[in-house]
Amino acid sequence: MSAVVLLLLLPPLVSAQTYHWGPCQTPRVQPGFDLQKYLGRWYEIEKLPASFERGKCIEANYAIRKDGTIRVLNSQFYKDKVRVAEGTAVIPDLREPSKLGVSFSYFTPYSPYWILTTDYNQLAVVYSCTDILRLFHVDYAWILGRSRFLPPDTVMFAKKLLISEGVDLFRMKATDQMGCKDD
Repeated sequence: MSAVVLLLLLPPLVSAQTYHWGPCQTPRVQPGFDLQKYLGRWYEIEKLPASFERGKCIEANYAIRKDGTIRVLNSQFYKDKVRVAEGTAVIPDLREPSKLGVSFSYFTPYSPYWILTTDYNQLAVVYSCTDILRLFHVDYAWILGRSRFLPPDTVMFAKKLLISEGVDLFRMKATDQMGCKDD
């Protein structure tokens, strides 16, 4: 029965995400991560495919809420309008502050949101992986910038880092940031 369910789940995953056989990778994360410096607006420069991100002008804004959780406000321009999704991020283990969990619904568990590296001022490289019964996993990876465009050598540095951590970038593509309106 579970094999049938797995086969039914695969087609949507294949078209909209990056999946691989076996369990998730465990890449190294940013040592000494400082959440306060990370807060604010980040623009998506490149990413592995994600079914929830199909538009252009994609950005994320992070802020601390009064209850101590992190407000995640993602926006994108898709089908002629700006679409916004608000989520919550937490740091499950304060000993590893660069390993956040993010959820966009009260009904879904927190997904990994690991900051592999950031200089806080220009670049952040983020990785997430969802393990499905340890049979296969779905990878997500983002190269983020504090501006809509990063120098090519900075993007190449980020890609080399992801590759060195075992992340397959075959399906990674640039996010369209042309003609976007800034607040």
